Amino acid sequence: MSAVLDLPGRRILRAGPVSAVIPLRTVAITLLGLAATVAVAIAAVGHGDFPLGPETVWQVVTGGGTRIERHILLNLRLPRLLCGLLAGAALAVAGALTQTFARNPLASPDVLGVTHGAAAAAVGVIVLGGVSSTATLPLAALAGSLLSAAAIYLLAWRQGIDGYRLVLIGLGAGQLLAGFTSWMLVRAQQTDVTRANIWLSGSLAGRDWTHVRPLALALLVLLPAALAATLALRVLQFGEDTARGLGLRLPTAQLSVVIVAAALAAAAVSSAGPIEFVAFVVPQIALRLCGGSRPPLVASAVLGALLVIGCDLLARIVVAPAELPVGLLTAIVGTPYLLYLLLRRSWRTIA
Repeated sequence: MSAVLDLPGRRILRAGPVSAVIPLRTVAITLLGLAATVAVAIAAVGHGDFPLGPETVWQVVTGGGTRIERHILLNLRLPRLLCGLLAGAALAVAGALTQTFARNPLASPDVLGVTHGAAAAAVGVIVLGGVSSTATLPLAALAGSLLSAAAIYLLAWRQGIDGYRLVLIGLGAGQLLAGFTSWMLVRAQQTDVTRANIWLSGSLAGRDWTHVRPLALALLVLLPAALAATLALRVLQFGEDTARGLGLRLPTAQLSVVIVAAALAAAAVSSAGPIEFVAFVVPQIALRLCGGSRPPLVASAVLGALLVIGCDLLARIVVAPAELPVGLLTAIVGTPYLLYLLLRRSWRTIA
């Protein structure tokens, strides 16, 4: 026995004892974001010194095309595109988890220092160990991200987690880790500094399938875990006392959200470098477009992927034939928004 109930902006599906609420506005924004992502992706793989039209791209994808067209698309441009898509989705979901967990729009892996922890560990492996393999960097970034997240979580714990205390401690930890990274670069060999700076720029240039595969495998595990964590986040957004009253095991739920968010950020950073402000800006954009009480995970993932590949395409156009790091353009987008949130908080305090 099934039934469909329509409410303003929502549709409720019932099949026996099981029911599901479908937010129509969120679904519409997600589908529009997917359509825009596909359009930008086609433009991105077609742009370059050897242009490829949409028909040529389709021929190559379906097994046709010339040898040089297949090489350019499958070995050079498609890995770069997929790395940007996956990294943008991972960072956006990590930001949505963190902001919902902290109940604070200023909270995100890059603002809280988690991304800086991953970057410091990866640079340490390159500079101190002389290693830059695709097998070692993801593990180092993951370890650095989890350690910094654990340290920030413990420092912010005072019979619970306050959102703005978490932000302040995260900002301080991020600056400390950034200073440590700079110190390592000053003492390093010139060749190691060059490799580290290329990675730190947050650029998608030179990405190949060895960068895509580990990131794709990580997301196959972490994205379902993030969706599962939304059950706890729905309760956590009402406050810790309410969550305890509803029977939620608060420390376990909070720790699981932190681990998943940190792992998503580490996976993205290890493959694409520290692309700034994606995790910070995209969840808030998705929240304002979709409405609701918390950033939607699926819509955030789609918009995060769209932002990264869109900025990467723009980075290859504005100073052609050279290109800018995609992290520079995402920082240009995110910095004014960060200042806006800080000023809005100050105005509310004064009022």
